[in-house]
Amino acid sequence: MTQPGSRPAEQQRTRTLQALAAPPRQRILDLLRQHGPLTAGAIADHLPRISRPAVSKHLRLLRQAGLVRARRQGRQRWYSLNAAPLSRLYRDWLALFEDLWQQRLSDLK
Repeated sequence: MTQPGSRPAEQQRTRTLQALAAPPRQRILDLLRQHGPLTAGAIADHLPRISRPAVSKHLRLLRQAGLVRARRQGRQRWYSLNAAPLSRLYRDWLALFEDLWQQRLSDLK
């Protein structure tokens, strides 16, 4: 949940992390990365253990976080990955931990 008065960048980071917290949403992002634009039905076909309404809910949360774009074509919506929030998350926050990761890898050698 975003904090009142927090900066827009922090709010976006929080939305991105919350969206990434659920394994089904991670799987949806992987599907879109691997296969390109897909309809909700095609995504649901790849996730047989998840109901179609649940897939729609996950897609809505991913759209709200800006991780997925939807394009209407006729009666269908085609969903595609928007990696920009992931790039910002890495650039603005995760990259700060890179020195620590490199040190841990060096310690393993």
